Amino acid sequence: MSVTWGTGEQMITDLTGAPGLARHAQGLRARDIEAFRRYWSRMRKSGDVPRRSDIDPRGIAPVLSEAFVAERIAPGLVRLRIAGNHLNDLMGMEVRGMPLSSFLRPGDRDRLAECLVDLFDRPATLDLDLVAERRMGSAPLTGRLVMMPLRSDLGDISRALGCLVTEGPCGLAPRRFAISRSRITGIDTGAVAEPERPAPALSATRAPLMSERPYLRLVTKD
Repeated sequence: MSVTWGTGEQMITDLTGAPGLARHAQGLRARDIEAFRRYWSRMRKSGDVPRRSDIDPRGIAPVLSEAFVAERIAPGLVRLRIAGNHLNDLMGMEVRGMPLSSFLRPGDRDRLAECLVDLFDRPATLDLDLVAERRMGSAPLTGRLVMMPLRSDLGDISRALGCLVTEGPCGLAPRRFAISRSRITGIDTGAVAEPERPAPALSATRAPLMSERPYLRLVTKD
């Protein structure tokens, strides 16, 4: 396994030592994936992460069947809120509400969790090369998983826009993948942390604020 750092704080991890396989995976629908990335970049305002409400399905038409929106439910864990039909085909079932890790082999799910922590906390974009488990009599299946962070309607970075593109016949579902290579690229949002301010001293006796309710009252009507 090798790790290198390049421009734009990009971390690349090759888990297979097979550069030919990595190059092949990067070539999967390269134009469509690049257009997908450019659309997300255009939705950024003043360099910030786009909001979920800014995303229009018409802007990602070339990969719409492979696209998804995921929600962070815990550090390193996301579930699919919206998913294209291709993801359903890979699993052989409706995948909305399922964790994204369902598409990976159990041994690769911790690696995905580490990548997802970077995606939301740094924040960063992810680009993973995937290889499906081999089955007797099945053709090879490779994939590429790309994810970019989104802000929720509340303003927190807890959503992600992604796509899972594959090459080769799906075969008998479900199909699960191993991560052959990962690329994590940090995002400069231009955010500046506000300096900490001391909390104001509280008076021992003060009038309650208008928004404070000292009790709840049940009102009934005859």
